[in-house]
Formats: sequence, structure tokens, C-alpha cells
Amino acid sequence: MRQGDIAAITALDARITSLGKGPHWQELFERGSKLRQPGQFFLVASALGDARQVLGFIVGEIRAWEFGSAPCGWVYAMSVDPDARQHGIGEGLLDAIAAEFSRSGVTKMRTMVAKHNPLPMLFFRAEGMMAGPYIQLEKDLT
Repeated sequence: MRQGDIAAITALDARITSLGKGPHWQELFERGSKLRQPGQFFLVASALGDARQVLGFIVGEIRAWEFGSAPCGWVYAMSVDPDARQHGIGEGLLDAIAAEFSRSGVTKMRTMVAKHNPLPMLFFRAEGMMAGPYIQLEKDLT
């Protein structure tokens, strides 16, 4: 990811989620660029011949030891432009971040998907991901 990608990533994310999170993406970029943290990845797919046209992105990091788990790669954001889907962009992004995780020495990759959101569930399942050994629990605080 480059600084110039932030506006396109923000627009793509807002188009898909209906939420404007520009400061969030800027913070992720700054944190990753300044700290150069090993194990943090923010990858962007762009159109051939036009690096400014962002078609998709994926964000992840290697995390370790939460609740006793061994280090693993976590994918915590991924989007592909709806007009560019069904062309292997999502698969390419997931393969690219999986390769980064593997190069860093981890052997598992995880993500979370809303139960009632079939598109990401179908995508990740088609890419070989399945339910893992942990169950997410939550409690309303209001």
C-alpha cells in the first residue's frame, strides 16, 4: 500500500460497508509505514497499467498467544470492488497474504466472518478456510 492508495481504499470500503473510515485507513498506513512492524501486511490489487485504480485490498497481521493460541496470521479486512469480482482478485490477495504469513513462519491463517453474511462466508470457505477451534463470544454493554 502507498499513501496515494488511501483515498481509493476509503472509497471502496465505503461503497461496500456504507461507512466512511478514512481516518482508520490513514492510521493503519501510518502505523505500518513508521513502525515497519514485521508481521503487519496491507496489500493492494490494482488494475494492470493503472496502479492508481485500486481493485481490492487485504489487511492482516501475525498475532500470538491470545487465549493460549500459537502465532497465526489474522486477516482482519478484505474488499474487492464489486465490478471487479469473479476475476481472481480476492483469491490473489488471499494467496499473497498467506504467502507473507508463511514466509514469516506461521502455519495457520484465521479470520472472522458474520454468520449471516453469505458472500464472505462462501469466499473464505471456497478458499479452504473452515471453522477453527475457538468460538467468539460477546455481550451487549448498553
